[in-house]
Amino acid sequence: MSQHLETFAYTANVVAPIFFIVFLGFLLKRTRIIDDAFVATASKLVFVVTLPALVFMSISRTNFHAVFNPQMLSYITIATLIVVALISWQAQRLIQRPEDVGVFIQGAFRGNYGIVGLAVSLNIYGDEGLAKASLILALIIPLYNSLSIIALTLPMKQQNNLSAAKVGVEILKNPLIIAVLLALPFSYFGFTLPAVINRTGDYFADITLPLALMAVGASLNLKSLKHTSSMAFWATATKLVLIPFVLTCVAALLGFADQDVVLMFVLFGTPTAAASFIMAKAMGGNAELAANIILTTTLGSIVSLGAGIFILKMLQFL
Repeated sequence: MSQHLETFAYTANVVAPIFFIVFLGFLLKRTRIIDDAFVATASKLVFVVTLPALVFMSISRTNFHAVFNPQMLSYITIATLIVVALISWQAQRLIQRPEDVGVFIQGAFRGNYGIVGLAVSLNIYGDEGLAKASLILALIIPLYNSLSIIALTLPMKQQNNLSAAKVGVEILKNPLIIAVLLALPFSYFGFTLPAVINRTGDYFADITLPLALMAVGASLNLKSLKHTSSMAFWATATKLVLIPFVLTCVAALLGFADQDVVLMFVLFGTPTAAASFIMAKAMGGNAELAANIILTTTLGSIVSLGAGIFILKMLQFL
């Protein structure tokens, strides 16, 4: 019994602070202490400045040779491609409206790893976990963006919008990708930054996760729960339960190290990224469905992430 209580306390210490800040953002928005303009500015600041600073500082201080794991990155890539292919096949068979198909596919696989995932990884493993998570983030940014564009385009037969060159340019312009590319030489060759840059970078990095999580909470609209459809429910169940359970079990059976298994569970179990709404709206998808999936996965992940970490702790992966 005491082991269960200790595991529960550990799980609460990992998950609860993250979602308390999300709830604080929701509360501050509802009491009008912050408004839509603040959320928009904060989101842009995080995406363009502070999150890239966090990723850069984390990777640049890390021994690349110690944390780089090509087997894990290969597994993540192959598993993601298989999952998206299976979800696409099933969605096209069961969903009638083309504007719903791509939104369902994107909502079922595209996780908010850049915010929630990094926060959970940091709470579990500290700076070492954050460094490994940042390398995973460098992989999934181009992977998720490319797959999302394909998923949203093909069902509506908008092949003219599919340009490999355009997709490639947009990915390379992503501030997070730029941060990773700039940080890798420091990590690989062991270069060090001047003290003043280190301190300045830390200031930016330190505000990233609280500000980002608060913006996530402020963006939630619980009224849309009234209009949640069965598609949003199935996308949520797929994103929070089916994918993380299956892919984490397979990773464990393949013999990955305990830390890698946990980090992959966090990757596969994070709620749907808020960027999926923006992309769905811009590409003619069902924006209301996208918003509902983001909301239901964010709320549901409070339970699913906590339950998954609790189970992994009981099984001694943590």
